[in-house]
Amino acid sequence: MSHGDRAAQRGPVLNDEQFRRLAGYGEEEPAELGLDLYASGDDSYDFFLLLTAEVDIVRTATAIEPEQVIYQGVPGDFLGELNLLTGQHVYLTARVVSAGTVVRIGAERLRQALAEQDDIAGVLLAAFRERRDVIRSAAGGALEIIGQPDTAETLELRTYVEQMLLPHTWRSATTPTGRALMTSAGLSADDLPAAVSHGSVVRRATPGTVARALGLTYRADGRPVDLVVVGAGPAGLAAAVYGASEGLVTVLLDRSGLGGQAAKSARIENYLGFPDGVSGVDLTRLAMVQALKFGVRIHSPCAVTGLDLSDDRRPAVVLEDGVRIRSRAVIAATGARYRRLDIPRWAAFEKSGFIRYSATESDVRGYERQPVTVVGGANSAGQAALSLAARGATVDLVIRGHDLGARMSSYLTNRIRAHSQIRIHTGSTVRELAGDGILTSIMVERPGERPERLASHGLFCFVGADPVSDWLTGVAKADDGFVLTDVQLPAGSAGPLLPFQTSAPRVFAVGDIRSGSTKRVARAVGDGASAVSSIHAALAED
Repeated sequence: MSHGDRAAQRGPVLNDEQFRRLAGYGEEEPAELGLDLYASGDDSYDFFLLLTAEVDIVRTATAIEPEQVIYQGVPGDFLGELNLLTGQHVYLTARVVSAGTVVRIGAERLRQALAEQDDIAGVLLAAFRERRDVIRSAAGGALEIIGQPDTAETLELRTYVEQMLLPHTWRSATTPTGRALMTSAGLSADDLPAAVSHGSVVRRATPGTVARALGLTYRADGRPVDLVVVGAGPAGLAAAVYGASEGLVTVLLDRSGLGGQAAKSARIENYLGFPDGVSGVDLTRLAMVQALKFGVRIHSPCAVTGLDLSDDRRPAVVLEDGVRIRSRAVIAATGARYRRLDIPRWAAFEKSGFIRYSATESDVRGYERQPVTVVGGANSAGQAALSLAARGATVDLVIRGHDLGARMSSYLTNRIRAHSQIRIHTGSTVRELAGDGILTSIMVERPGERPERLASHGLFCFVGADPVSDWLTGVAKADDGFVLTDVQLPAGSAGPLLPFQTSAPRVFAVGDIRSGSTKRVARAVGDGASAVSSIHAALAED
């Protein structure tokens, strides 16, 4: 690697004064030639400042790729990337190639430095993000995902690892490279999708099993928890950021991944501060880094199945494996999930990957110049239709209502009506799915007219949502399952009436799960941020 290559990958750097100031948070120690400061597959590692030692950052060899030097660290550099904050297992090895001295800073002391030294935090976080991008492209062999490209299980797994910014390499089982990996790992078609990481093989992989293999599931660290936020959509991420930034020890849990329904949006163009628009994925990634900066512990997927209210000052969330996380307050931000259509063969086509509930880059990939159907009349459906059309797909937008603008923002309806690749079917419903294992067409019906068959190789569904509130045992809900808020606590419970308060003491609800909420990203963020003020008021009684 030339000096120019190394400098290009160095990214943001600390100046001499910042370097000395940060060194005060750690301990100086010798680093002998050949020592691994940390190694690929380790559960965790420390942050290092290089005083006089030189270190190579190495991607270890895999079954089909040789060892590779990713970066060469010299005196004045620092070692570390985003998994210092996320708790993910280590992807790369840091090997001393010239003996000298280093400063070791443990995870808690690093978080303290980030909180206390704003200028240093800015440099480190920018560097961590940039290095993660480098690692995702150069060290993807640390986690290899292999599967059939179009199945629902594969798509779910790929979406998860991309949402979590996990360095990985995708291997299609239909390619020579994919088949070679299957052979070397001893995989059969029945084992797919699968994940290979640090020599370990996860068969029939799911986001949950991959998370366990990488150390992303919840692990108690002995620290008392002030706030548990359940649900990592915009409302939950905002609540976590504001809670942690205001001194609350905060844990953020999500059943499937980060970003909620917002992460499934191709582009949000009316969110304040982003005049060119922002994709749901990018907004989620920025929010995740911001949460990590303030010390939020993020665990996903981590399913919450219940709520223990036996102590009205210490509510506890109950995880799928029975573990209880007791805290001083809980924020429910689990939102809502899109409904499915009651049509024959829906489940079969969904399992095969031809029916999707989001329009991220992973979802729309492969539909260029293909006929597709988008079902729904709100903003998510409009964004999906435009995203697919922009990639050359021919889009049939099917809406049950008669007015395209009834629930969709005007900036979207204007573009949709003007787009030559989008046909609008108002007052219509999908009645039939056709195809021999592969979706080829759908039948659309409009009252009083003959049904129309439309060519379709993929259906994107955005038709209303049901609240994810079944885990909130003991909390009052409306008839439709959405959570009632701003309600007076039961007689005998301490505390005043607080915004976003549910019927359970110290349990608050924000975002789409809240009865009567406005389903907009900005409103969800506002809910999450504002609820933290109510939590401070409730905790003031302690």
